[in-house]
Amino acid sequence: SRLEVYMARLEKNNYKSIQKNELNDPVVFVVDMIKGFVNMGPLHDEVIGNVEKNIENLLTSLDCNNVFVCDSHPPKTREFNSFPTHCVIGSEEAEVVDSLKPFVKHVIKKNSTNTFVAPEFEEFLNSDLKYYRDIIVTGCCTDLCVLHFVLSLNTWLNEHNMNEYRIVVVENCTETYHIPEIHEATFWNDVAFRMMEMNGIQVVSEVRE
Repeated sequence: SRLEVYMARLEKNNYKSIQKNELNDPVVFVVDMIKGFVNMGPLHDEVIGNVEKNIENLLTSLDCNNVFVCDSHPPKTREFNSFPTHCVIGSEEAEVVDSLKPFVKHVIKKNSTNTFVAPEFEEFLNSDLKYYRDIIVTGCCTDLCVLHFVLSLNTWLNEHNMNEYRIVVVENCTETYHIPEIHEATFWNDVAFRMMEMNGIQVVSEVRE
């Protein structure tokens, strides 16, 4: 079947790992590792929680600055025309998952799938980007919020010829949701990682000590 052929192909698509000492002035972005996508609510998928430990290990190992990006919607928001009501400001769904809460250094709130257009991220670009070189991206969902963010950021870096920056997406710290026959997580993870690679973003399997 096509699925069997696809699964066989998937096994060949292993990305290379990167060593911690190969990173240059890193900052880690943790995208949407919040309860409304992992633990509760209409858009959650508990399987996404499988990457929590890997993200925790990464943050501990790198011990660098981090930014947790959190969906945080007003009760009436245009995105709810496309997705069920989720992660409303002040709700438990909008909170970082419990296991990662102790690691949070900075928070950026967003009202769309794309971190890049959040006003607080624009502040980061203007004020803080200069302190870093490698922008490490983790979280969920690979083919939505993570993909939109890294493609937009990378095209912005290209537009301004900012060659000193690199975007690194860590495969074992990134996940998407699964709905059988509607949204196959394995397929969409693979498509998203391939799109990132084709657009000049470095996808690595993991960051090693």
